[in-house]
Amino acid sequence: MNGVHDMGGMHGFGPVEPEPGEPVFHARWEARVLGLTIAVGKLFGNIDARRHMIERLPPADYLQFSYYEKWLARLMSSLPEEPANERPMSPSEMTAVVRSGRPTLREGGREPRYCVGDRVAARDLNTEGHTRLTRYVRGRPGVIARLHGSHVFPDTNAQGLGENAQPLYTVKFRARDLWGPEAAERDTVCIDLWEDYLEAR
Repeated sequence: MNGVHDMGGMHGFGPVEPEPGEPVFHARWEARVLGLTIAVGKLFGNIDARRHMIERLPPADYLQFSYYEKWLARLMSSLPEEPANERPMSPSEMTAVVRSGRPTLREGGREPRYCVGDRVAARDLNTEGHTRLTRYVRGRPGVIARLHGSHVFPDTNAQGLGENAQPLYTVKFRARDLWGPEAAERDTVCIDLWEDYLEAR
């Protein structure tokens, strides 16, 4: 799905300016939004479905909202009018969920098609749904730098079409192949990409 939410970013919005010593939460309400999201996470489905819900925010809202304002908008659009009759999580249960995470590594899956050093290109896809394939690498050549095993494929997982676990690679791209001759000659960009995003070069 193409739009303002592209995880690779977009031109025209100025530089990313890190905040030295940035706190986890800038305000108490942000922590509450995180807690609510964990407590009612089943309403949203898996992590990829949750990401796709945020991607469907109106573009003006997406660009204007802070990180946790986007999470709050997702909550407000998804919570039922009548709350479920379930016991809320205790603080210790919530802490356990945060610490354990939900790993996406899967045993088995398909055999990797590519090896470290293989030349590939990111496919030039224009998907309607959720994707983790950034626009600026589509159609560009790269080299396999690392294999991470078999992981849940976000594109199908977000749509309830199954995990479709497949090899995940780190692919190294030359900056000049991405942005042209004005980019520094020796600069490279490494991006983790699933096998279905790639084709042999």
